[in-house]
Order: sequence, then structure tokens, then C-alpha cells
Amino acid sequence: MKDYQMAAEEDSQYPIVAEIDGIKIKTEKMIIDKLYYCIYDYKVFLFYKDEQSLLHCYEIQDPEVVKEIAEKPSELDRILRRHANIHQE
Repeated sequence: MKDYQMAAEEDSQYPIVAEIDGIKIKTEKMIIDKLYYCIYDYKVFLFYKDEQSLLHCYEIQDPEVVKEIAEKPSELDRILRRHANIHQE
């Protein structure tokens, strides 16, 4: 895995872009209360914009979780819930 990766390499409209010099966030393209992510510097960064247009950012450093998300990005929600011990009904 590279030390930086773009979360949605195929999608130029994705508002979060990880580049070699850092993470670029296009908040104007973000949908309120939608979770976005990228992998940068061997960490997963989660972003969302709330109803007041405040940007929230969370960082995941656990190598096991980062590897799982990198290998199966479509299962992001399930992976996060499992590691947070939240059971989805």
C-alpha cells in the first residue's frame, strides 16, 4: 500500500483527495451527514459535514483496521461498526 491513496480514484467529484503533499477537502462538494474517507500516511481519515456545515474529522491509526478498509473499501461501514462493537440490526 502506498503511503497516500485517494479514496475514490475513479471519481473526480469525490470531495476528499489524498495527494503526496496532504489531504485536500472540497467541502462545497460534500453532502450533509454523509461519511467520506481517505487513506493517507497509513491512516484512515473519516470526514463528514453536519447540518450546520461544520466539518468533522476522525483518524484511525490501527494497522489492522486500515488494512481492512484499504482492501475492502465498499465495506467501510461494516468494518467500522465491527471494530467499534456496534451491532447492526
